Amino acid sequence: MSTDTRKWFKEAGYGMMIHWGLYSLLAGEWKDQKCGNYAEWIQTRCRIPISEYDKLATAFNPIYFNADEIVKFAKDCGMKYLVFTSKHHEGFAMYHSKVDKFNVVDATPFKRDVLGELAEACYKNGLKFGLYYSQDLDWHDKNGGGYLSGHIPCEGTAWCNDWDFPDNDKKDYDVCFRNKIYPQIEELLRNYGELSLIWFDVPITLEEKHSRAIFDLVKKYQPDCLINSRLGNGAYDYVSLGDNEVPESIPDDAELKESMMNAFDGFKPSPYGLYETAATVNNSWGYCAWDQNWKSAREIADIKQKLNHLGINYLLNVGPDGLGRIPAECRRILRNVAKYD
Repeated sequence: MSTDTRKWFKEAGYGMMIHWGLYSLLAGEWKDQKCGNYAEWIQTRCRIPISEYDKLATAFNPIYFNADEIVKFAKDCGMKYLVFTSKHHEGFAMYHSKVDKFNVVDATPFKRDVLGELAEACYKNGLKFGLYYSQDLDWHDKNGGGYLSGHIPCEGTAWCNDWDFPDNDKKDYDVCFRNKIYPQIEELLRNYGELSLIWFDVPITLEEKHSRAIFDLVKKYQPDCLINSRLGNGAYDYVSLGDNEVPESIPDDAELKESMMNAFDGFKPSPYGLYETAATVNNSWGYCAWDQNWKSAREIADIKQKLNHLGINYLLNVGPDGLGRIPAECRRILRNVAKYD
């Protein structure tokens, strides 16, 4: 990894994360049920069958999505990089995947490569571009991960799709990894230009061989692409702290083992001194119409200042709605953060 790569990340300080997928259409509700704090988890929270969930793709037509407008907005807010959900746990690719037709081009009336448009807008406007990819959980694949871990205690929610595919004993993540996960990551690395980072998540099923194979694949095609610690099994360049975590100091090894991310892996401090906290503006990552528990601009500015003082980047998430719009209140808040910097 070049010193320039470490330098840009250390100096970035502030970035935008975007959680956007089919779940955005449901806006946090399913058949009179609210989905809990995280709208992007609605499929497992409400145990929505794939046969029903797939119908969302036929309705996904975000006519107000404008990649240039979103990227310029992030830049105007002082953000230095953007991280987009190429595939979340629902298994739906927000780009034109040749590996699986469950994607935004082949399965929707929109038929536009959202990821490609955002990548182009970032390059044009001088914003670093990175991708989130769910390398473990995939509720659209019968062999998707998470089946070894039961339910999330605080949510009562299954990690894996055990409503369509109830026989966890017969699941084999190796099959999903070989047929979908690994080849989709290769697509992302080869087809969308320079990636500044890849943001992996919840490595609860991955064995060391899986994490190492992904790490080596990334470095093969993009040696300067940073990899976050949630790839798992000690294969990473920088540390993702717990969601919304604001530590009093840079955590040492013992403290890291107590943080949320270490429920999945025994991480060590960053070998390059690179740290990041991903956080939400309200409670949910994906769009949730009824979640109006917004942080104030002052609160966000204070958190940003504290994290940056510790040398930790603040990656702040927005969740566009089903039409591709960042909620107005979220936009208003982010515009005002600079007043308090």
